[in-house]
Amino acid sequence: MSNKYWVWLSSIDNLSLDTIYKLLKIFKEPERIWYLDKKDLEKINLNKEDIDRILNIYYKQNLDNIMYYIKKNNIITVSINDENYPNSLKNIYDPPILLYLKGNIDLIYKKSISIIGCRLCSSYGKVVTKKFAYNLAKKNITIISGLARGIDTYAHIGALEANGNTIAVLGSGIDVIYPKENENLYNSIIKNNGLIISEYIIGTKPIPINFPKRNRIISALSSGVLVTEAKIRSGSFITVDFALEQGKEIFAVPGNINSVNSEGTNSLIKQGAKLVTSVDDILDELIL
Repeated sequence: MSNKYWVWLSSIDNLSLDTIYKLLKIFKEPERIWYLDKKDLEKINLNKEDIDRILNIYYKQNLDNIMYYIKKNNIITVSINDENYPNSLKNIYDPPILLYLKGNIDLIYKKSISIIGCRLCSSYGKVVTKKFAYNLAKKNITIISGLARGIDTYAHIGALEANGNTIAVLGSGIDVIYPKENENLYNSIIKNNGLIISEYIIGTKPIPINFPKRNRIISALSSGVLVTEAKIRSGSFITVDFALEQGKEIFAVPGNINSVNSEGTNSLIKQGAKLVTSVDDILDELIL
């Protein structure tokens, strides 16, 4: 199943998930939306901008090129209507309508922990992140992170060094590696039976607004979220907020009280996150 019409719908720039879900509630499948005209769309009270976006011929003309790229590069698409769409994502407030996946897709159904933290991490953050990722991966727990600089990078590396499983969730198209310096890491994840995931159409640039949105996927796919090092005003807190909304357990590694990089994790612990100093602290808390 190619999910051609789902790819088309997901490719339309600035068409909000609210609008997409409004359309799907009425028409059920994007193929039916494909054939709508201006009068049809006006009947359901869409604004002019959204109508223009949906009717923009560019997205239909470009679809064959995108589908060719997807097939050529062994990218798998899973729509929210597909049976193999993960329930952990389907049950959140605003699930992606379509996932682009490259690698071992079975990992999205396996027990997992997200490991997150600051991009400008310290040597302490690097060491503890790799340690936790390595030891969790050795317990056959998939490590999920965002392929960003810093903590994300060392989470993936720790899992790979343990010959374990890891998933990278991107804030760009699945074909756009960001940061560029992680190209080797991206390729290592694929080569070592890991998985790359994006909700964004092929070619999507890593613009800032995409990263907070992708964090809901990182938290939703996991059984819990481990913050190893984070500043007090950190993107990690966005992921934590999503995780709490989704009913997930939050874990935090304590850090030096004089380090700005540990202010976030220490604050999370004061707010009720479980303080962890070993993998057993996580395993004791969760039924994985």
